[in-house]
Amino acid sequence: MAFFKELKRRNVFKVASVYLVTSWLILQIVAVVSPYLHLPTMFGTITTVVLGIGFPVACIFAWAFELTPEGLKFTKDVEEDESIREITGSKINKWLAMAFTLAIAFIAYDKLFAPSDEVTKELSIAVLPFADMSPDNSQEYFGDGIAEEILNSLARINSLLVISRTSSFEFKNKNSDIRKIGETLGVNYVLEGSIRKDSEKLRVTAQLIEVVSGSHIWSETYDRTLDGIFAIQDELTFAITQALKLNL
Repeated sequence: MAFFKELKRRNVFKVASVYLVTSWLILQIVAVVSPYLHLPTMFGTITTVVLGIGFPVACIFAWAFELTPEGLKFTKDVEEDESIREITGSKINKWLAMAFTLAIAFIAYDKLFAPSDEVTKELSIAVLPFADMSPDNSQEYFGDGIAEEILNSLARINSLLVISRTSSFEFKNKNSDIRKIGETLGVNYVLEGSIRKDSEKLRVTAQLIEVVSGSHIWSETYDRTLDGIFAIQDELTFAITQALKLNL
């Protein structure tokens, strides 16, 4: 009990609370802006890892140091009559209240203003096999694999109806009109793409098409080196799925 009282006395709990809420807000912002800024998938991962490493560092810092009128000092060197930890604690409380307010505002916006299931339940999509446009036609398996990974990832979105692999892959290597494909499968959107390989470089293009008009809603090109097929598949699947979530 004495240890927990000392943690409270040194404002460690308050610092930890502010850090956790602020980190959550940062991760939400990163998730929203990354697709718009075309940030690499690793950016979100690195941000999460850095924030995770920073948490114990912030707690240790709060334990070891105390803010005084003369600046930071080791807590053990601060005399009780010199301590302003209560004033510092009050300031931290204000920061915590502000962070909680922002978090509640973000959650309220997500619940009240973001598209609800009732609005988006009619959304449906078919993911076609990615066409192999390599000179040696050696990337067909990769095109099929990435299409299947994207399909599986999109299928986890409750408000989105995703046509099965069997139905979508019936149109493999068929130069059919997208509007006819959409009509046949009964979907609002179709995702198609292509794979090009040149030496050790790979270019993947993905396009989201609205079926009724046949117009492109979103398109992106990803250039990668062939370091690891499965790693590339995972990275591209995440990037494309995040972009589709925003555009749908």
